Amino acid sequence: MTSLIRGQKIKLSDLADLTQPVILEVQLDAPFSVDTASFGLDGQYRLSDERYMTFYNQPVTPCNAVRLVASEANNSRFQIELSKANPKIEHFVFTLAIDGQGTMAQLKQAKISLFNAQGKQIADFEVTGRIFQQERALMLLEIYRKDHIWRLAAVAQGFNEGLDALIRHFGGEVAEDNSSPTETKPSLPQSATPAPASTIDLKKKIALEKAGKTGSQAIVDLTKKSMIQLEKNNLLAVQARVALVLDASGSMDNQYKRGDVQKVVDRLMPLAINFDNDGSFECWAFAQKTTQLDDVTLNNASNFINTAQRGWRNWSVGARYNEEIPAIEAVIQYYSQFKDNLPVYVLFISDGGVGNAKQMQRILSNAANLPLFWQFVGIGGRNYGVLEKLDDMTGRVVDNCNFFALDTITSIPDEKLYELLLEEFPDWLKQASLKNIIGPR
Repeated sequence: MTSLIRGQKIKLSDLADLTQPVILEVQLDAPFSVDTASFGLDGQYRLSDERYMTFYNQPVTPCNAVRLVASEANNSRFQIELSKANPKIEHFVFTLAIDGQGTMAQLKQAKISLFNAQGKQIADFEVTGRIFQQERALMLLEIYRKDHIWRLAAVAQGFNEGLDALIRHFGGEVAEDNSSPTETKPSLPQSATPAPASTIDLKKKIALEKAGKTGSQAIVDLTKKSMIQLEKNNLLAVQARVALVLDASGSMDNQYKRGDVQKVVDRLMPLAINFDNDGSFECWAFAQKTTQLDDVTLNNASNFINTAQRGWRNWSVGARYNEEIPAIEAVIQYYSQFKDNLPVYVLFISDGGVGNAKQMQRILSNAANLPLFWQFVGIGGRNYGVLEKLDDMTGRVVDNCNFFALDTITSIPDEKLYELLLEEFPDWLKQASLKNIIGPR
């Protein structure tokens, strides 16, 4: 079974046979009652036909793809048959809205469970009120079609004005009949062809030897854990540059003091050890200004945050509010000097308050032509803005971004963290290679 975290996106076809029904169940522990609904949206993310709003008074879509089969005060169940989905419907968004008084901050727990046609649980997602304030409605989960493949996204986005705000958010009118979507099985990235077993064993041995040079047993242990996902995704033979971009705004202070940001460095080092011959990676920090720090190496990784350029408190980042755009531009400018088309894996850390949505979308869309893959991770914050909508950006030659959010870098097991960090990188390698953005693999 797969346990989802906020912001995570996976291929639903990896979890269930989508020619058969899937059951989505919502269970609440809350001091209020809610209305549960599903919105069937078109490719423009609009409710173009109001008959595709599925709720207690309209329990089935015209194409029979979504049916509300149980609706009680704090327990709802949907039957989903994606093989029947109207081809004009690209998204099914499952929502909660408070019926009566209260706010989502009072929510003790909402548990969303998915079951296959045989009744076996295949995924779950838990949400608590701790991440909300005055919100009265939530987008909980989304099933959406991308590149002819149905995917699942854990959303947990709040709206202050309840169900009316959700309906206004989606808007629209128009629809048609049913047809079956084409289902494509995930293919092995051409950029990551499995190496022979003896080569894999040698790579592992070399990686562990490099990890040992850091003098940190924690990094050695993390390197072992990272190898599970690297081998599973056929990435042990991949060569790439690695970069880290750190939010150094004032709201991040406690995470620096607790050592959480150093733990980010520790967890990225195993990927650099595997991808980069030198086992090192470039690092930037940003607040009002962006500064490039020392490279993170085997020699300085274990206490990098407290020692690089006299420690994090002395970094030249200006006023302590976050400006992401200059940081993104600095990374792009730096790697533009290299003409070898070697892929670059960029881990970008933020605690929220992300602004300049249109400018960021434009820059990241233009950067899709560059050998840069952007893995954004939200840590300990809220209001991640455009980062939560990266999959909705159109006009890119390849999908070059991914995002998920965590309470802290250690709030999930390290094995799960590496699964998330490497979730979309293999597909990007394949597509970027096909488009000649990176060199042949």
